Amino acid sequence: MKAILTFICLWFSVSAWANQLESIRVWPSPDNTRIVLDMSNAPVYEYFTLTEPHRLVVDLKETQNHVKFDTIKNDGQLIKTVRNSTPQTPKDYRLVFELNNGVKPLVFPLTPAGNYGHRLVIDLPFTDPSKKQQQIAPKPAPPGKKEVVIAIDPGHGGEDPGAIGPRKNREKHVTLAISRRLADLINKEPGMRAVLTRTGDYYVNLNQRSEIARKSKADLLLSIHADSVANSGPRGASVWVLSSNRANREMASWLEKQERQSELLGGVGEVISQTDGNPYLTRTFLDLSMDKSRAESFVLSEHILTAMGKVVRLHKSKPEHASLAVLKSPDIPSLLIEAGFISNPQEESLLITGAHQQKIALAVFNGVKSYYQQHPPSGTMMAQQSSSNRQAKKHTVSSGETLSRIAQNYGVSVNHLKGHNSLRSDVVRTGQVLDIPGS
Repeated sequence: MKAILTFICLWFSVSAWANQLESIRVWPSPDNTRIVLDMSNAPVYEYFTLTEPHRLVVDLKETQNHVKFDTIKNDGQLIKTVRNSTPQTPKDYRLVFELNNGVKPLVFPLTPAGNYGHRLVIDLPFTDPSKKQQQIAPKPAPPGKKEVVIAIDPGHGGEDPGAIGPRKNREKHVTLAISRRLADLINKEPGMRAVLTRTGDYYVNLNQRSEIARKSKADLLLSIHADSVANSGPRGASVWVLSSNRANREMASWLEKQERQSELLGGVGEVISQTDGNPYLTRTFLDLSMDKSRAESFVLSEHILTAMGKVVRLHKSKPEHASLAVLKSPDIPSLLIEAGFISNPQEESLLITGAHQQKIALAVFNGVKSYYQQHPPSGTMMAQQSSSNRQAKKHTVSSGETLSRIAQNYGVSVNHLKGHNSLRSDVVRTGQVLDIPGS
């Protein structure tokens, strides 16, 4: 009888709260702060905002709280405090987020996906001044002074961890570390500049990644990832370009499945609006632009694979094809680089080390640099340098010619001509061949 009474009491206790608030996570980004409430069951909720001071109030129906507010990590500028308040009914739980600014929240539930259960997601559009990155279109550069801009996209982030290795290392941390190293190398190279689609641990919508590159006037978009499959055996890096047809190969299908998973973990996809005007003309322009972008992407991928093959194991020595959102920008050549298989225990151990991350970043940089030295975009510093190099000529010294006269004829200084040919004096011999530097 006592056991039955205990069971009945327990049953009433649990049924009094149909749901449990298990954790609260805050993900600040440059233009949005995301709050994620982990729930034991699908949430039933209401919310409203207040002013003077600014607050967001969320009522969770028939919910019990298991979160200690002082354990919530929050390094953003929008949320001041998280606390509770008195709900309208005893079975409900009221959360209050005290804010520094007024916002228009977007609140939606997410069903279980990946390692996550039921969640209530709250997006608060807000520009964090301390984390504002290079997402504003740069001022036009004078002719010959424009830099080649490389947009680097660290895959996943924030609520979306990406693949998780056998030792629980997360893809989102590996991709950000490699991307930062690659950006440092690019920014040190005269005539090149890097832009990161995310600079911290937060989620960026898949369509927005290409938009960040576009606003930065990027010449190339590189999306950095770490591969994963159910089998722990595969190893090696690979480079992916956009497929002209829907990909149906096993690995491509796996990647596309992961992309859909990322959208579920990171948030809801954006609705792509229809283009106004003549749809046939618009489609023609898009097709032409896409063909050029895909052709350039393929050649770029070959340069990168050649450079990577010198320092790391390759999974495939040729570019792979897939239909992925980050590759679909019609006006920007786009590549997805898999740095290795985080699902492989040996490669996971390498991918988390700074030395291996630097090795990958340097290989990608060398491949990109090699391509743009051969195919510099018009109007850039690299194009000007390439033009100067092409103007270099050979001159065979004739009888009676002096170094000063040769320099004058080609419009270069004597010192420049001497230095270019490693000459120790102004004396030249008949028949001597000189390299004439570009003026």
